[in-house]
Amino acid sequence: MLKLINIKKTFNPGTINEKRALNGVNLTLNDGDFVTVIGGNGAGKSTILNAIAGAWPIDDGSILIDDKDVTGIPVYKRAKYIGRVFQDPMSGTAATMQIDENLALAARRGKHRTLRWGISSKEKKEYKNMLKELDLGLEDRMTSKVGLLSGGQRQALTLLMASLQRPKLLLLDEHTAALDPKTAAKVLSLTDKIIEEHHLTALMVTHNMKDAIAHGNRLIMMDKGQIVLDISGKEKEKLTVEDLLEKFEEVSGVEFTSDKALLA
Repeated sequence: MLKLINIKKTFNPGTINEKRALNGVNLTLNDGDFVTVIGGNGAGKSTILNAIAGAWPIDDGSILIDDKDVTGIPVYKRAKYIGRVFQDPMSGTAATMQIDENLALAARRGKHRTLRWGISSKEKKEYKNMLKELDLGLEDRMTSKVGLLSGGQRQALTLLMASLQRPKLLLLDEHTAALDPKTAAKVLSLTDKIIEEHHLTALMVTHNMKDAIAHGNRLIMMDKGQIVLDISGKEKEKLTVEDLLEKFEEVSGVEFTSDKALLA
């Protein structure tokens, strides 16, 4: 479903602030893979998601989604292949619009639009059923402005919107990092449910090692713009945080030093 071939990206090349963010990354995801991504600060985790989404051009390499080369395709044209949820709960929704209007926008993404605007009774019924599945009471607040929702409610709604058209690839960029632990656990549970029910292929960046181990069928760890660990199946199921730290030190030659990840 996703293939990255020798992806390279350098920021501010030729200056004193030059930073090699991706250093020849190769990665293949099969249909239905749910891969968690972890690494220290500056490891390249978010950069790889931005490269896949087309947020900025890569310096070298190729990106294929469902066997289609999207390397040179701009971000707005990749939208039909990709759903994305950001760290900031405010980023994925329109605060001044109603819940049902936000869902309608998500449903129309990438489709031909006319000047006519309206949400049919059939659509409203569908949205109400979808919201009910979230178990957050939002099905009874469909005409509420999204700006009135809590961060967790907005992130759950964003997750629903990002997966509404069953994207080829779902990108989750630390989408629970800004939430309190209880709300984060709820959103992660919804994430598991949506990915499993719709058989989505997903990449989830997280700073939390326990979450990286507990969710998905595969785990990769990045360091200095490269993938240094790739663990799946039974090996992943048996992992502990201590195992992960030890494996990282074995392959990289240094200790894992991200305070944010270690304290999570």
